[in-house]
Amino acid sequence: MQTLTYALDTTWRTLLADLGVLPANVLRRADLPDDLLHQPSVRLEPAAYYRLWDSAEQEKGDPLFPIRVCEAVRAESFSPPLFAALCSPNLLVAALRVAKYKKLIGPMQMDVRHERDALTIEFVWLDGPLRPPVSLVTMELLFCVTLARTGTRASISPVEVTTTELPPQLGPYEEFLGSRLRRGPRHMVRFTKSDAVRPFLTSNEPLWAAFEPDLRQRLADLDASVSVARRVRAALHEAIPSGLTTMEAVASKLAVSKRTLQRRIEAEGTSFQQILKETREALARHYLEKTALPASEISFLLGFDEPNSFYRAFRSWTGKTPDSIRQHA
Repeated sequence: MQTLTYALDTTWRTLLADLGVLPANVLRRADLPDDLLHQPSVRLEPAAYYRLWDSAEQEKGDPLFPIRVCEAVRAESFSPPLFAALCSPNLLVAALRVAKYKKLIGPMQMDVRHERDALTIEFVWLDGPLRPPVSLVTMELLFCVTLARTGTRASISPVEVTTTELPPQLGPYEEFLGSRLRRGPRHMVRFTKSDAVRPFLTSNEPLWAAFEPDLRQRLADLDASVSVARRVRAALHEAIPSGLTTMEAVASKLAVSKRTLQRRIEAEGTSFQQILKETREALARHYLEKTALPASEISFLLGFDEPNSFYRAFRSWTGKTPDSIRQHA
């Protein structure tokens, strides 16, 4: 049976920075690749998704972590659901738009019910028997309220909020919500009809109409995996100045075995040495054409023991000398 995976929201790096948490520590604690948050399109299985959340919470060390996340969310951050929501005319339309994209960025489904006198938003967590972290469920409920307040710039409070397992220190959460947080059979938040249709000051339908096709294409492209060669190049960009350019070192950075990495690179029709050569050549050209760094320093930045080795390697790559490239530039 195919294991479902979910796209990692592009704002994780920004969010961790705003929370004062080091991404490297979070990824290491979660046993995830060092370059995870630098990859342009990331898919995580539910267990890894939950580990990432738990690790961020542990690194922050704050019992009110869900509240801190909602406080850190910024309207100018490009998160597909957030962008879709804030361009909307009101909370009702925002919830419907978010529901369309929500299940693509996490192991959850967002159900929206427009009733005669209320708007109900319910979260259904997929991929049982895995249970989502209590704090993650709590954050999603709180985020609905944050969204309503961000869009309207009004102190909107829900009329009902329930979840199957209450967080510790209930008081600060109820103070944040402006209403009771009760134990119930569903993860649900309900707003009055008047709050659901209150105009969003952030509404921008022309911008949404212009951007929606591109957003839909981004979501359609999420299933296309990032090439291993591209990930290796990104890892080498960071590793080359330190001289840690062996396949073993890169495999460790990408959280795979050397044998697995070699097999995946060969499946893409290239080799580790070829990727290393191309990466070094590209960096060398950049330094020679865009900077005034002396050849001795460029040699060091490319991981060579001494300049003569760099000169010989560069001539073998390009058939030209570093000096000729710099003069031409």
